[in-house]
Amino acid sequence: MFNGKNLLLILLSVITFSAFAQNQSTISGYVKDGTEIIAGASVLVKGTQNGATTNSQGYFELKNLKAGSYTLVVSYLGYVRESKTVTIQANDNQKLDFKLRRNQEQLNDVAVQGKTKTQEIKESGFAVNAIDTKKFANTTADLNQILNRSTGIRIREQGGLGSDFKFSINGLSGKQVKFFIDGIPMDVMGSAMSLNNIPVNLADRLEVYKGVVPVQLGADAMGGAVNVVTNQKAKNYLDVSHSYGSFNTNRSSLSGQYVDQKTGIIVKGSGFFNASDNNYTMKGVDVINGGTRIGNYIVDLNGAEFATADVKRFHDHYKSVLGQVEVGITNKSWADVLFIGGGYNETNQDLQTGFDQNIVYGEVTRASKAVSGTLRYKKNDLFTKGLNLSAFFARSRDKYKTTDTVQRNYNWDGTYFDKGYSEMGGIKAVAHIIRPRTYGMANLSYVINDQHSLNLNYTLDRLKNENYNELLTDHDDMPGRLNKQIVGIAYQQDLLDKHLVNTFFGKLYHLGLDRPKYINNVYTQMDTTFSNYGYGAATRYKITRDLGVKASYEHAYRLQEAEEMFGDGLNLQGNPDLKPESSDNINLGAFYTLTVGKSTFFVEASGFYRNAKDFIFPVPDERSKLLKNRNQSSVRITGFETEVRYSYDQLLSLNLNLTYQNAINTTKNGSTESYNVEGTYLNKIPNQPWLFGNADFSIGKNNLLGKDTRLQFNWFTQYVNWFYLTWEGKGNPNGKSDIPTQLIHNASLSYSLQNGRYNISAECRNLTDELAFDNFRLQKPGRSFSVKLRYFIQ
Repeated sequence: MFNGKNLLLILLSVITFSAFAQNQSTISGYVKDGTEIIAGASVLVKGTQNGATTNSQGYFELKNLKAGSYTLVVSYLGYVRESKTVTIQANDNQKLDFKLRRNQEQLNDVAVQGKTKTQEIKESGFAVNAIDTKKFANTTADLNQILNRSTGIRIREQGGLGSDFKFSINGLSGKQVKFFIDGIPMDVMGSAMSLNNIPVNLADRLEVYKGVVPVQLGADAMGGAVNVVTNQKAKNYLDVSHSYGSFNTNRSSLSGQYVDQKTGIIVKGSGFFNASDNNYTMKGVDVINGGTRIGNYIVDLNGAEFATADVKRFHDHYKSVLGQVEVGITNKSWADVLFIGGGYNETNQDLQTGFDQNIVYGEVTRASKAVSGTLRYKKNDLFTKGLNLSAFFARSRDKYKTTDTVQRNYNWDGTYFDKGYSEMGGIKAVAHIIRPRTYGMANLSYVINDQHSLNLNYTLDRLKNENYNELLTDHDDMPGRLNKQIVGIAYQQDLLDKHLVNTFFGKLYHLGLDRPKYINNVYTQMDTTFSNYGYGAATRYKITRDLGVKASYEHAYRLQEAEEMFGDGLNLQGNPDLKPESSDNINLGAFYTLTVGKSTFFVEASGFYRNAKDFIFPVPDERSKLLKNRNQSSVRITGFETEVRYSYDQLLSLNLNLTYQNAINTTKNGSTESYNVEGTYLNKIPNQPWLFGNADFSIGKNNLLGKDTRLQFNWFTQYVNWFYLTWEGKGNPNGKSDIPTQLIHNASLSYSLQNGRYNISAECRNLTDELAFDNFRLQKPGRSFSVKLRYFIQ
């Protein structure tokens, strides 16, 4: 029956619901610095304890507010505090965005009193290094040299400026590591856009993900990824520099941006020029004495004998140039960012050696050209609040030409004698590789609330490979094709007042492959498809504000690349039988920050585990004297790394790191190919360093030599323990089965005027002129000097 008690219950329910409904108003929005989001900004309701912190997307949300007027105060270290007043009605949802301005007076104290952006990234759930490049801006270093100082990273270059290099993160290397610039694959821009060409001035920050890679990069990066973050701020600036150094090395860079405040139109451009003779001294290499000669031509080898000598490299000139321009608009109702761009780059290179320095070239050359067109778009709150879209599209065309047309055998002293085949071991060739490429990426994120968010990423990468010798034909009858598609989805939780952050993700990998192959002595086009799923998770728990632990795991796949399948026209043969490789990657780590007065200590330690299947790595082919990638059935990598950083005010800083990694062959049954692995079970993988570390010290003083000046000295030392060049269980007929321990020192001195507008620096690398080796025991440059001039205004 409907009685008075029921009526009372209904009335109380209505009153309760009405009171609750009146508290359902919200205020939400984004906090940015121009077009760049600010994560971790504090948003407080003035006069109350109510507030929020912006998440990784720069988004905040204040819930359960009553109708009325509120003043929101937003603050973030290094920025001017900003406040806005808003009036809301019952059941109202108000959007309120903030754009903060940098506080120049606070910037010098950021490293002491708060967390920088790089520090926040390092304290995420992923195993990641974050490097602020600003302190290296006045050095002559390229990005490779900066990254080579970081924990867990080892970069092995084959020579001087422009030489090929092998990038390793925690024991996985080569194509297992992917490179990005602002989240876009670097190789989309052309062959000159590589870490050893990009000057440090073009980067604001470097992010290095180890083993476990977030889905927004859209990558099949089994070993990790490097993301170069450039200046994204909507303000005018110009950065111009030039350096000159030993071996006639010239390096120039330019980047700048112009913003029209009335129309919102932005024009940004960047470029660089690199050139070097690379004529450094090779120590103790083989030369030929005696014989009958006409100039450098050895007519008759009778009476000739080998000896050792110190000689200069004579065929190693290198030149690269790149230019990029983007034009677009920002902060429109229909687009937060819309840019259209174009780029051009080219390289010209003499080749001095093959993969082994006993293989000497005297006339082989390589040239490349690339053009690209790009389109970028970004819109936050697309259709609904919290739904954000970013998209990128690129069309590029890379062309390579390798000229190998003399039938000579060169020696390190520049002499040569005739042989029945070309320098690289085959017929005479002017080899062309043409690779048109289409790349598209879309990233959709949805902020459900300040504790939960979703991310969906789709990447399409299509490439065609044409390869032919113009002395025989003018086209490729059977070009190869790669068609990659990667879909990733991630769910993130920010729990326990952001002390606990969890990210769960999954990835779908698909590869369509057309490649030519000899079958029963007939050249046949083979079609292959591959699809599989990857998955993983990353978590971080902050025990206190400055002490935290983190862990991450990913079951990842890495799809074959064009160079591995079709060759590079130089030292690497194609292998159409390669299979995708996979790995289970685990990272466990902890970090701690301690601030005492003007001193800041940061300690981080982590362990890692990689279990790779169908591991792809290059090995020498005894018949062709070239490298060829093969699938090693199973490789296990374990290790640990640690880093200690100390800074005192803006006066001095010290960074020490050490990495140990043990990469071993866990395949019990060996291959029957010429470079077999019989008897190498549990052997270390050859030609990979297993213990290395760095020490980086800097001391600098403001206003020491006048107002608005800074004088700074940097010292950098790198240690690499000896490592095996070949399988440790097998002998080497040359008796050179390992690469010796190396200790290299570098020093630089820089002076800045007018708050960094004018800068000059001098630098010495390999200060003690040590004999330095790298990939496959190739000698690197000895002692070198350089000076750099830089002009920067904003």
